[in-house]
Amino acid sequence: MVNWIWLGMIVFSVAFAVATGRVDQVTEAAFSGAQTGVTVCFGLISILVFWMGLMRIAEVSGLVLKLSRLLAPVVRWLFPDVPKDHPALGFILSNMSANLLGLGNAATPMGIRAMQELQKLNPHPETATPAMCTLLALNTASITLIPTTLIAIRMNFGSASPADIIAPTLLATAISTGAAIIADRWYRRRSGDPPAALPRPTETAGVAPPKGA
Repeated sequence: MVNWIWLGMIVFSVAFAVATGRVDQVTEAAFSGAQTGVTVCFGLISILVFWMGLMRIAEVSGLVLKLSRLLAPVVRWLFPDVPKDHPALGFILSNMSANLLGLGNAATPMGIRAMQELQKLNPHPETATPAMCTLLALNTASITLIPTTLIAIRMNFGSASPADIIAPTLLATAISTGAAIIADRWYRRRSGDPPAALPRPTETAGVAPPKGA
């Protein structure tokens, strides 16, 4: 669907440019935007490599493990329908830790893996579970302590004080995350919290299920 939306915008822009005789301006804007995109990407590499290196150091030193243990009670409260030792919780913790540091690119793979693990607990694969909705809401709100990517973008565009957005970003993301959690709790109570999910039983070849199962 998103691809069709982008295609429609491009076709509409080109058609409007042809109708108004501004094809040259559209072409110039397209090449200018492509050049700016490449410049921004190169500017982000250094800051992302720096923070990912720090994350690796924190992981080796055990800091990430301690942070995960600190967040574990919160995660279990947010995801009551996920078994305590399920792999999904580990990916959720990694995803939340990366989001706290503003590393959206590093958080995305962990979020995808968490969704894949949560899908294994889903008795109805065609419908999202409450846990999957909670994870999506938290990622959309994404409370951020250090907006690393935004700071890098501001530095790349020559901002005099690129780190001035830390306090406003923390306030804004805290409010959005709080609103997401409140909405999630309200919908869970409205529909009733499901019991802790259990892995779906796998059929064993050559073994018939007991009668009445």
